[in-house]
Amino acid sequence: MSEILLQTKGLTKQYGRHCAVDQVNLHIKKGAVYGFIGRNGAGKTTFLKMISGLSSPTSGEIEMFGYKEKELSRVRSRIGCLIEEPGLYGNMSAFENLSMKCRLFGIKKRDYVEQILETIGLKEAGKKKIKHFSLGMKQRLGIGLALVGEPDLLVLDEPINGLDPQGIVEVRDMILKLSEEKHMTIIISSHILEELSKIATDYGIIHRGVLLQELSREELMKKCCERIEITMDQPRQAVPILDSMGFANYQIVDSEHVFIYERLEESALLNRELNRSDIYVKEIKITNEELETYFLNMTGGANI
Repeated sequence: MSEILLQTKGLTKQYGRHCAVDQVNLHIKKGAVYGFIGRNGAGKTTFLKMISGLSSPTSGEIEMFGYKEKELSRVRSRIGCLIEEPGLYGNMSAFENLSMKCRLFGIKKRDYVEQILETIGLKEAGKKKIKHFSLGMKQRLGIGLALVGEPDLLVLDEPINGLDPQGIVEVRDMILKLSEEKHMTIIISSHILEELSKIATDYGIIHRGVLLQELSREELMKKCCERIEITMDQPRQAVPILDSMGFANYQIVDSEHVFIYERLEESALLNRELNRSDIYVKEIKITNEELETYFLNMTGGANI
């Protein structure tokens, strides 16, 4: 079992009568890229502020690196975060912005800033003033500032929001590089599941402050992949037929449905065999659910 680097128990944030984060139990494994998915206003930023130490919970617990409650101050320095817009000085260069934060952290190591600039792909723009940067470049520099101090956990709140396609690719590639080369644990929030699916290893879906589901990349892809979907009154009756036909990759998902993830071209043959065994099938179809459709269905449809 993978080591849990961060977990919360009943984490709640109340603003008057409004519950922004409601009893969230979340788990992030060491080395994971955790995609924290939710619509705007779902509670993502509030949650990330609490785990980063920028806001105090109303109730509940946070445990990180094996520490919790009053001991958390000992490990806050191991977190780097970019929440909301990065605080950048427009009349200064990327090099100067990073150098200033290094001084605040007491870092005097030679070439330290150059190494970060190389990591975030801004080595050639080190002397260019920030006010001339594109939005994607500013986001990468914001992540660079979060990397000062070499954190073990990187917290990124909507880092691709508002970026053009090129900017999204640049930020995405940089996050993958940090994960693969630095073995960094990263939690990244977004309302764009399709984009996060290209980098995340695990997911948490939050809606109106409530964590609806946690699942791995494999579990998400299985839920959304192409499949034979059988609707029937007693799904377990189909198991002997599936086994006798040599089907192995199938799942009884609830009291009415069986999903089969292989040999899709044999749906008609399967239906015939079930009928021969006097097993009534209400419906059999080939279906495929897109990631964004899955997310919308999880959070109540497109109009909420």
